Amino acid sequence: MLVSLYVKNLALIEEAEVSFGDGLNILSGETGAGKSIIIGSINLALGKKVHKELLREQAEYALVELTFRVEDEKQRRLLEEMDVFPENDEVIMSRKIMPNRNVGKINSEIVSASFMKKVASLLIDIHGQHEHQSLMYKSKHLEILDVYAKAALGDKKDQLRKCYQEYQEISEEKGQALQDGEGRERELSFLEYEIQEISDAGLILGEDEELEASYRKMANSHKIMESAGTAYEMTGADASATEQIGRALRELQSVSGYDPRLEELGGQLEEIDNLLNDFNRELAGYLSDEEFDEEAFFEVEKRLDIINRLKDKFGGSIEAVLEAKEEKEQRYHRLKDYEEYLGQLEKRHREAETRLLEVSNEISSIRQEYAKKLTGEIKEALVDLNFLDVEFTMQFQKTRDYTANGIDDAEFLVSTNPGEPAKPLGKVASGGELSRIMLAIKTILAESDQIGTLIFDEIDAGISGRTAQMVAEKMDVIGKCHQVICITHLPQIAAMADHHFLIRKNVVGQATFSNIELLGGQDSITELGRMLGGVKITDKVMESAREMKELANTVKQKNSSFSNKKSQT
Repeated sequence: MLVSLYVKNLALIEEAEVSFGDGLNILSGETGAGKSIIIGSINLALGKKVHKELLREQAEYALVELTFRVEDEKQRRLLEEMDVFPENDEVIMSRKIMPNRNVGKINSEIVSASFMKKVASLLIDIHGQHEHQSLMYKSKHLEILDVYAKAALGDKKDQLRKCYQEYQEISEEKGQALQDGEGRERELSFLEYEIQEISDAGLILGEDEELEASYRKMANSHKIMESAGTAYEMTGADASATEQIGRALRELQSVSGYDPRLEELGGQLEEIDNLLNDFNRELAGYLSDEEFDEEAFFEVEKRLDIINRLKDKFGGSIEAVLEAKEEKEQRYHRLKDYEEYLGQLEKRHREAETRLLEVSNEISSIRQEYAKKLTGEIKEALVDLNFLDVEFTMQFQKTRDYTANGIDDAEFLVSTNPGEPAKPLGKVASGGELSRIMLAIKTILAESDQIGTLIFDEIDAGISGRTAQMVAEKMDVIGKCHQVICITHLPQIAAMADHHFLIRKNVVGQATFSNIELLGGQDSITELGRMLGGVKITDKVMESAREMKELANTVKQKNSSFSNKKSQT
């Protein structure tokens, strides 16, 4: 269950902390007081998208923190499978919102928003103001059924997705193969030509780099020989550097006996003389060995032209050309053995379809079995919500083609008036009816999923009178086995509260603040009076509020007795 909510610097809330209790927690307050901010802040802490304008004006950051108590062993096991380990039976989820980024944490460990959502789905279920409208779409109906039948379906839906993907891939390959057959001979001839063209080239990896180096050298041979010859003349010929250094050495040697330092310098110059003589010999050898071979230059140029043409045509490198050759050979053999290939492909297609149909039929059988149970439970819940003569079923048809979700095209059918045939839910139910139907569905799914906390954001939309009273009683029943947090405008629902919170908006100076407080017995009745009477709260209104609270307490005691007897049996 959700133990507490802490909010700081979020919209109208400067700082607030709420401790929720077991059973039915009601949040009420005037329009615009900030009730939606409470649900919004919970959504933020659970990983929903952050809107930067929620950050309170002039605040450096906003913070939302939720503390959950986890006592259910199944919940604990599922959390631990996700590497989330309750500390002292608690899981703390927080979100810090800053102008340029936001940080989510679970038990002080930074996590992604998507991971927060995944963890939150095990702990809490939030029914937003307009979520019931999703019931107008058939795809939602099948989704609800699959959640209800999750245990029975096991991993079959994962099997279905894999089988469908395999079937689609083979179908696409088959379609392409049939198209290929039309121009097969022409493509075979062209492939044969391209394969032969690459084979004839006899490419070797790295060959182009070596050839390009040789080509650069040959193409610049005249300049190379001219520059090397000039260097030789400057260092090895008459009046060259070698002759000058030799004369300098002889001069130093003639006077070195007079000064030890000159002897040392003479030694250094002798080393230079020896190095320069060695250099001259090697340079002379280079000049005598290097001769421009016009025929060799032509062969290198010709080979490079062949390689570069193939590189331009098949991918920019010798490696890419060789890979293209391999792909074309595979394609060639496939087309060459076309009839055999088509036969194998047809066989693979039939086998994939058989596997897909088998798992689709298994899933469809499970769905149809559980659809009867689900619609029966929904009908019972709807009777409790003042649908007195309701019929609620699920209709199954087969899809035209296979889908990633199987072969079922299913939707809920409802009749709310005696004698009228059941019709598609999205076409006949009003907004208020959809809201109550979604309440019934959420209740049942929460039972099967063992979710600890249910939040309903203005579930009372479009209802009043007797129906409102029935919804209130249903909320109390749900509160006997789940923690329920509900925002409401209806006094009938608020009267059922086990814990009643009032959200107020106050103006201090030039700033507006929202705060939340837990109401005691008399304060709760006063708030019921405000909800009943509006602007002017008379003695009669307060008398009605007290009577409503007394009636609610009677109903709650009755529900508690029934719940205790049910648990004992």
